[in-house]
Amino acid sequence: QVQLVESGGGLVQAGGSLRLSCAASGRTFDNYAMGWFRQAPGKEREFVAAISWSGDRTYYDDSVKGRFTISSDKAKNTVYLQMTSLKPEDTAVYYCAADYEYTIVTGTGDYWGQGTQVTVSS
Repeated sequence: QVQLVESGGGLVQAGGSLRLSCAASGRTFDNYAMGWFRQAPGKEREFVAAISWSGDRTYYDDSVKGRFTISSDKAKNTVYLQMTSLKPEDTAVYYCAADYEYTIVTGTGDYWGQGTQVTVSS
């Protein structure tokens, strides 16, 4: 059984930081990129960041460039999203996903976590 389990969400004041983790288990994700998406109330799910299987290529939405950093630890099958300078508009449920690198940003992959809530207060 494939599992992606997110953790690290919570409530933080604007300007603060959080680190999200996504632990993968149940199969090998060799050659799969890992990504983070988010969905705010009443809005469509949107791409946030992704990292290649090798870890040497990263992709970011313009809204988070310079504030968020995605990284991975292959030995632990875990991907991280370090979020700094958080804004109220970053409030959303954040989801982890696994997909081939050439499609990860589309959000159409088959593997998703259950999500973790991030709330940024003003």
